[in-house]
Parts: sequence; structure tokens; C-alpha cells
Amino acid sequence: MASEPLILWFDDERATQVASVGGKNASLSEMTRTLTGAGVRVPPGFAVTAAAYRTFLSHNALEAPIAAALAALAAGGATLQQTGAAIRRRVASGEIPPAIKAALLEAYSKLSRQCGEEHASVAVRSSATAEDLPEASFAGQQETFLNVRGDVEVVNAWRACVASLFTDRAIAYRDEHGFAHDKVALSVGVQKLVRSDLACAGVAFTLDTETGFPDVVMVTGSWGLGENVVKGTVSPDEVLLFKRALDDPKKRPILRARVGDKERTMVLAQGGSATTRNVDTPLEKRRRLCLSDDDAIAIGRFAVQIERHMSERAGRPMPMDIEWAKDGVSGELYIVQARPETVQSRAGAVGLVNWRLDGQGEVLVKGRAVGSAIAAAPACVIRSVADLERFRPGSILIAESTDPDWVPAMRVAAGIVTEHGGRTCHAAIVSRALGIPAVVGAPDATRVIADGAPVTLSCAGGDEGVVYRGALPFTREETALDTVPKTATRIMINLADPASALKYWRLPTDGVGLLRMEFVVTDDIRVHPMALAHPERVSGDKDRALIAELTRGYADKGEYFVERLARGISLIAASQYPRPVIVRMSDFKTNEYRNLIGGAAFEPDEENPMIGFRGASRYSSPRYQDGFLLECRAIRRAREQIGADNLIVMIPFCRTTDEADRVLAVMKAAGLERGKFGLKVYVMCEIPSNVILAEEFAERFDGFSIGSNDLTQLILGVDRDSELLADLFDERNPAVTRMIRDVIARVHKVGRPIGICGQGPSDHPDFAELLVEAGIDSLSLNPDSFLKVKTRIAALEARRAKA
Repeated sequence: MASEPLILWFDDERATQVASVGGKNASLSEMTRTLTGAGVRVPPGFAVTAAAYRTFLSHNALEAPIAAALAALAAGGATLQQTGAAIRRRVASGEIPPAIKAALLEAYSKLSRQCGEEHASVAVRSSATAEDLPEASFAGQQETFLNVRGDVEVVNAWRACVASLFTDRAIAYRDEHGFAHDKVALSVGVQKLVRSDLACAGVAFTLDTETGFPDVVMVTGSWGLGENVVKGTVSPDEVLLFKRALDDPKKRPILRARVGDKERTMVLAQGGSATTRNVDTPLEKRRRLCLSDDDAIAIGRFAVQIERHMSERAGRPMPMDIEWAKDGVSGELYIVQARPETVQSRAGAVGLVNWRLDGQGEVLVKGRAVGSAIAAAPACVIRSVADLERFRPGSILIAESTDPDWVPAMRVAAGIVTEHGGRTCHAAIVSRALGIPAVVGAPDATRVIADGAPVTLSCAGGDEGVVYRGALPFTREETALDTVPKTATRIMINLADPASALKYWRLPTDGVGLLRMEFVVTDDIRVHPMALAHPERVSGDKDRALIAELTRGYADKGEYFVERLARGISLIAASQYPRPVIVRMSDFKTNEYRNLIGGAAFEPDEENPMIGFRGASRYSSPRYQDGFLLECRAIRRAREQIGADNLIVMIPFCRTTDEADRVLAVMKAAGLERGKFGLKVYVMCEIPSNVILAEEFAERFDGFSIGSNDLTQLILGVDRDSELLADLFDERNPAVTRMIRDVIARVHKVGRPIGICGQGPSDHPDFAELLVEAGIDSLSLNPDSFLKVKTRIAALEARRAKA
């Protein structure tokens, strides 16, 4: 039988075998062979096989001493640190057999010629035969060396990679996961170094790392070589892409783009023993994204191609964890690693877990939330790996950043807080694998949080993670979703916060019945639309300065509004796709609009804003029409460019049919024409005139949604905000319920759907049942009442079916 080769090039079919080249190299080979023709770029390279590793051990008679050292560790005769150090010393002093050295240098010379250099700069990466498998992937168990150049450096890097199979963390990891040490071998990949030191690099996941939502690609990146992103020593940029629209070259499916601090840039070192070094990132580069929109989308398309191919090859869904790099010389994007994602993809069917903070406390630090859980425990501030021995199990680990050497402490931590890092950094990956909450990218955490002080770490607020002073009370609730009954009545949810939208993707909803646009404006945009359409009319130096800071980088200040609003509502739409998502155009009252930055210059004072200049009356008025046109641009971009074509537009507080005609005409002029590209336009049914003229409104709109709060206040003549009249405000009043029954029947008679998106069905089970009995098509509820109300409606429908 022929001996196994010592070298396999990535374009060789034999290099796809994990047993020969390990997980990383097998993946690189598979992509090189099957995806480069489809445009996915993988830097050329080769694998020094596991056969070379075994030959090296045999040549130096290392098998028996290594086995003896590991047996002593298992028996308690030596510490992990003593064992790892002893084995690594033996490996480092071993002689490299001439055949291995010759094969390695011949392959390196060939690769250098391919790169057009005498001695190419390469990346040398470890690739163990038991890593990067769907059932076993833990970040950074073995070493990687960048900017390796010349024969001597290449040979030394290969030997260092072999020794790294016996790092303390790698030994502990194999013991924990049940891998026999003598059954795991090491291959080494040698690959052309992508000059991302002159551009940027990072990581992409083909699902949402916090919720497991499968229809997005998350791309993180930073200036320079990618190790800073992988290790979490910087807070990277983050771009979220809508996966379903990535196949369409006409779409630009960016759902979110956030600028990270990117404090340091890893570049190539010149001279000395170090091959790389970190330098401070200039402020101008820290304040902007390292990737253009085009590059982020290109990476997303690469990621989808890789996931699709690997899934077909495996015969099951295979979400991927991918490292990318941009070459600053050629400007081209490359995929330098791809491995199966192993946390969310292995979670299986899970229930809906809701965490709720039940107390308030002083905020110490904020950062990116990892997970959605809450933990309350004493803080333990650890400033370096040398201090890990004093970590107290059950504490919340506070550190600048983490790497694989920190894992023993992380395993026994209640939570993790790091000053640097993003949602794909080492601390984030490990905390997800361990099932504990983490806040990453929280500046000054090690200074602000006192060692030993009780703190509460909360990731329950969406994307933002918060650390509070003191141990605050909290609640955890879990509901199994496989027992949720089906209903004939469509049960939808009300969503307004893009940051928390993805957490509800597993709910068996029929879509979103109410997406309040003004919540996105208030939380993410903050500026009055007219102040962006007409910045010259803004009064006050403070407001002008705030607007200038928020819109930095936007030549057209209106584009700031359009981009942020389009992405915010598209993220919510994506979380439910292809189910319908009904977005209500802005319904601020004048007193609420005045509170936005720059709003004072555009909003009149009204005695009763609740029945004043609001809703549809604003949209064709010279006072606000230019602001409404920005809203229309955002909706059009969301549907036609980002790919959120499941959005339905809804017009609020439309008093007359003439007003409806004017609004529809403005929308049409803005490119939002009812019926064009499948666009449906609904109207809120919240004014008595909407009920009385239901047939006339039905001629102009595709559907109705009852707003029970406004409808109740206008039928009963009760200001819904009045504390003095609170006992009179009740949507279950016979006058209200009779009108609701009447409009449901009449709308159905003319063939239009009608639902309800008010608070009433969430608060009052009997009101929800009344609506179902009246034949309403859909109920839209707050997420926290969805399961309870849906179960009740299913029971009601079952009783009616038997009657």
C-alpha cells in the first residue's frame, strides 16, 4: 500500500479528507475545488498532512513519552500546566525528518512562484483532525502564524503548530469532549497571506449568533489583519444582511450597519522576531465602516454560496462560521477559513425563553449583548491570564478581552464582561457555547466595576447589554412552542423595536399586525424628519450641532433618515418573512414631534394634540409633506432594494375619503403606488367616520385594522390620556363593541380583510373572544401575551365548532 503523501494542495481531491488534513484544511480544499469557479476566492495553498505529524513523532520516538505524560495528568500526578509545557518542550527539540523538510520547502517554493515572489509571505494555520467538525468546534485551540516569510520561518512555524496540539487549552478541550489524544493528529495549512493589513478582515456567520435566526448573514470586521476580530481585542463593525435577498444582484439587502470602535489595527511587523504588531487606529478610520456596502454584500453572497454547498454536501442545514479578508493591494475579497457553526445550529427545538429585569439600579457599563439572559453575582476583575488562578467560580468575569487560555475560568463563570470585542469575538463565541450571558465591547469595565462588588448583567434588552450595580431581581420564563395550538383566526404580533425583533422568529405567528414607525424614528433616528428635509430652518445651535454629529458622513441629511428607517423596518420584516408585516406610517402628535431633535421649528402648539394635526392630515400638508416623502422613500427602499416585499403600508387617523385620496396621490408620486410591485395599502379604522363610510374607504384601501384605543376615545368622548376619566375608558363598552361588530360585517361584505392591532385583546381576554365571535380576520398582540391569547382563541374556536 502506498504511503500517505506529506503534502496535499488544496485543489487536490484527497485534501478534502479530514483524517488527512484536519477540519480547516479540508474545508479550504472543498471550497477551492468546488466554489472558486462560482466566484468564491480562496487564497492558494497546501496542507502538510497528518502523515507528516505522525512521521515526526515516530522519528523522534515521542509517542511513548507523550502518552506517559498524559497518563500522569489523568492520574493526578502532574498539573495541566506541567504536562503541556513538558510535551511542548519535547516537540520543540525534536528533529524534523529530511523528507518532511524537503517536501515542505519544495511546496513553499512552488507557492511563492505562484504568488510571483521569491519568498512569499504566508499564513501558517494548525488544522487538527478532530476540530472544525459539526459536533466539535471550539475557537482557537491550536496556533496560527501570520506573515511567515522564508524557508527558516516556514519550517519553524510548522513545528510550532505541531507543538500547539498540546497547549494546555487543547489538552483540556480533548479531555472534556472525549477525544483520545493519540487518535487526534495535526495537519498544517500554508496559504498565501492576504494583505488585509492594508485593508480589513473579519468574520461572517450565516445565521444570527444570538437567536439562531437563519435568514441573515452577520458580517463583522476591523481594519488590518483579522486576528483582532477573532480574538476580541477590538470592537468591530457589524453589518447584518437579509439572506433571502442576497441571490438577487439588483438588491442591496443591508438590514443594519453599526460602526465599532476598532481601537487597534494589526499590521505586518518589520524586522525582529514578531511577525505582526498592533498600532492605534486613526480616529477618522475608527469613525467609519471598514467595509463598503458593496464589499459587505459580496461577503454575504460568498457566505450563502458556502453554506448552500456545505449543506448539500452534508445532506442537512449547515450554518457556517467564516473568516474573510480583503487584500489592500488587489482590492479583492477572500475567504480564508470556513467551519460549521456549532452553538445555535445544535440548539435544536427550543421553547421561547423570556428574561425580565424586575428591579432598577445604577448603570455601570454598556456594550453588545451576547445571549438574552440575566445573571446577578459578585464581579471578579481579572486583568491578565496570569491572574486566572484567583478567579472565583460563580462570579461574573470582568476582563479587557479573552482568548482560549481563559476558557477554564469562563466555564465556571456566571457571566462575562469584556472591554473589547464584538458578537463574533472569542468571549462571545465561548459564552454562547457555555450558555451564559456576556456583554462585550463595554469600555472601561475593568476600571468602573469593582472587584468583589455584586452586579447584575442583563442581556434582556435586545442588542444592548447592561451591567448594573448591585444584585437586582429578575424573572426567567420558558414556554414550549411545540404545544401551541393552531387557530383559524390569524394571530399576529405588534413589533416596533428592530433590536429585539429576531428573538421572536420562532413564535408561530401569522406576521406583524402593527409596526409603529415612530418607535424606529424615536430610538434610532432621533431627528425630526422635516429638520432633515430642511436643515436650514432648524433653530438653536444645540440642535444644529446634534444633527451635524448624527448625520456625519451623509451629504444628503434626508438620506440619514431614509437609510436608518428603511433598515430598521426591514429588519422587523425579515424576522417574519414571508409572512405579512403591516407598517403604520408615522402617527406622532405635535407635542411628541416637538421632542425630536429640531422639532420645535416645525411643530405648532395645540391644545389637544390627540385630535389635532396627526396621521393622514400631515402627509399632504405643506407643514409635513416633505417629511412624509422621506418616509415613502424609506418604505420603497425597504421593499424594492432591501427585499422586504412582505411589508404592507397602513395609513393612520384618516378622517375623510378626500384626505385618503390626497395621501394616495402623494404616495403614488413618490413611487409607492397601490398595487404596483404587489404593494397593499391598509387604513386604520379608529375614527367613527371610518366605520360609517366603511364601504367608501374600502374602495381606496386593501384592508382595515381597528385601532381600539382611538376608536374608543372618539366614540365615548373620553380622552384616553386623562387620569380623571380613566374609569370611563373601556373598549368593551356596548357602544364600542356594537360599532366594531358592525364594521367587521360591512367590511367583509365588500371583500376586504379587517383585523385589530389595539391594546384591548392583549389586556382583556373577553374582548379578544368577542372579536373572534364577530368574525374578525386577525388579532395583533403584544409578544408577551401572544401564547396566552392564542391558546384561549383556539379553545374558543373548538367550542364553537362543536356547538
